[in-house]
Amino acid sequence: MSVIPAALATATGLGGAGALAGIVLPYRSRIPVVGALTAGVGVSGGAAGVAALGGSHWAAAFPGLLPLAGAHLAVDALAGLFMAVAGAVVVAVAVYGIGYAAGHSAHGLGSRTAQAVLPLFALTLVLVPVAASVSTFLVLWELMALASLLLVPAEHRERASVRQAGVWYAVMTHLGLVLLLAGFTLLAAQAGGETFAALRAGAHTVSPTVRGLVFVLVAAAFTSKAGAVPLHAWLPRAHPEAPSPVSALMSAAMVNLGIYGLVRTGLDLLGGGPAWWWLGLMAVGGASAVYGILQAAMASDLKRLLAYSTSENMGLVLIGVGASGLFAAYGVRPLATLALAAALLHVVNHSAFKALLFCAAGSVLRATGLRDLDRLGGLRARMPATAGMFALAALGAVALPPGNGFVSEWLLLQSLIHGLQVPGVAVAVVLPLSVALIALSAGIAAAAFVKALGVGFFARPRSEEAAGAKEAPTLMLVGMALLATACAALALVPGLLGEGLDRAVDAVGLPGGGAVSGGGLKVRITDVSASLAPLWVAAALTAALMLAVGLPRLYGRRRRRTNARLWDCGGGAPTPRMAYTATSFAEPLQRVFDDVLAPEQDINVTPVRESAYLVERVRFQHRVPDRIEHRLYEPLLRALAGAGQAARRLAGGSVHLYLGYGFVGLVVLLLILAVGW
Repeated sequence: MSVIPAALATATGLGGAGALAGIVLPYRSRIPVVGALTAGVGVSGGAAGVAALGGSHWAAAFPGLLPLAGAHLAVDALAGLFMAVAGAVVVAVAVYGIGYAAGHSAHGLGSRTAQAVLPLFALTLVLVPVAASVSTFLVLWELMALASLLLVPAEHRERASVRQAGVWYAVMTHLGLVLLLAGFTLLAAQAGGETFAALRAGAHTVSPTVRGLVFVLVAAAFTSKAGAVPLHAWLPRAHPEAPSPVSALMSAAMVNLGIYGLVRTGLDLLGGGPAWWWLGLMAVGGASAVYGILQAAMASDLKRLLAYSTSENMGLVLIGVGASGLFAAYGVRPLATLALAAALLHVVNHSAFKALLFCAAGSVLRATGLRDLDRLGGLRARMPATAGMFALAALGAVALPPGNGFVSEWLLLQSLIHGLQVPGVAVAVVLPLSVALIALSAGIAAAAFVKALGVGFFARPRSEEAAGAKEAPTLMLVGMALLATACAALALVPGLLGEGLDRAVDAVGLPGGGAVSGGGLKVRITDVSASLAPLWVAAALTAALMLAVGLPRLYGRRRRRTNARLWDCGGGAPTPRMAYTATSFAEPLQRVFDDVLAPEQDINVTPVRESAYLVERVRFQHRVPDRIEHRLYEPLLRALAGAGQAARRLAGGSVHLYLGYGFVGLVVLLLILAVGW
């Protein structure tokens, strides 16, 4: 028996055992046992993915497993990449989650429901890329959505906002399912089969109009799952309100499956398409990258900041996928390969640093009970290990060397810059604009994470909770250390993934050709004659930093120092109220993008009872709402509420009226059938 089916069978068995343990075992033994079994799911799924990246393939059909069509499973290198990433994230988060849940009561993440669902959610993250038919994919996709939906409101007893986040997530994820169902059903009906093999074989017989409609439907569904603008409204609600281990799984593994579905459908099953598909996808990606990181820079809620950062990074991945499809449409296969490899590498990098960021944020939340950066501070001295690993992950998020996000964004920029040689007005306009948007998002990301790190960890504590914070438990630190090790390895030796990325690109019909290979210490792009050695870049930066810090100290030792209290102008020692808060730090950036963000502020002056000229209290409120939500979703929700109120008039209580409704419906159905025949 080969590695892949054995590993998948093991993962399925461990997931089922974990769910049973979550239901049966008492509280004290439930958390470590479920955590260990969930980690086993990740190890098994990751092993199957690594085997596929190494060149193994596997496919099987189980006719009796699902009604009518049965279940079809297959694993290639593209599926293996997403399985390996999901498995690695699950292992680290499961270890972290044991320590996290142990500090909670029997409610929340430690409840029977949450502990029973957690290993099943981890299992679906591994199994979704294995699906090889429409029905199998939709079943696994819905199981993943339902499992995450049960985990998001796990802490609903602690905050009322958790329930609202659960409702938003439920609505958006099932709207996505409806779009997927419509798109895949239409494609299967036109292609003459519902297995992925049949769709590949029959896609060329489908008319261009139907192919375009299918792509629009499935792209809307998959970009919604990836948290792309404008279908991102669920993400900044669900990710912050979910328990931190669940947030890490959703933001570092689940959103990736939206990218997987888009690549699998657009480039593999449909075999690519015209340029307008990919230009639209790049537009969505660019808007998501800039808008997401702008909202992150404005956020004072630490987990909300990280959630919007996920939208930004998924936007960058969408730019890469769109550029790959665009280059393929113009027949420039080497650049299409490079762009897709860069996008897939950024998926891997983002999973590593975003899982670490959410775990570090969860450690802060567990230690202080706070997510508000304006009330945090001083955590570097109280939680040094957590602060150090947050800083390492933040370095990857801002795409600066030696962070792990730098290499993938550098590859993406290389593909876009060298794509300027492709003829065409659309390419000449879109590619420079995409480069500018990536550069802009990177600059704003630097400001956002300097704010998060500086205000939250390096400033003075602004609350008693922050002043009394203690370092996270050992198991939480072990889980974060695993993710930190992955970030460091991806930053210093990304070339180790070169052959696996080439095979993943080959799986969708683009020739890999060693686009990002060249050994562990160097990333070499063969088709454009460019290379990068991240390890040497890191060594040079380290040496420069040591010189910058060491030389002044060495020079200072030769001079005589006198310890004396400096004149402070009578002001005394600075207090936390004198330091920057997250809100004040972001204000200059908010002023620059004032027309885009449209901030709201309200000043409420309350006079004293005796005289309107004397002020008792002045209340100032300032917020930066999600403008897309304000302009798009709120009017839609008001219209739906109005339609619901109007529809109540149809329920008048008359039996004759209800019979009339049934008769009219039957007539309409017969007319539709008659026209169809």
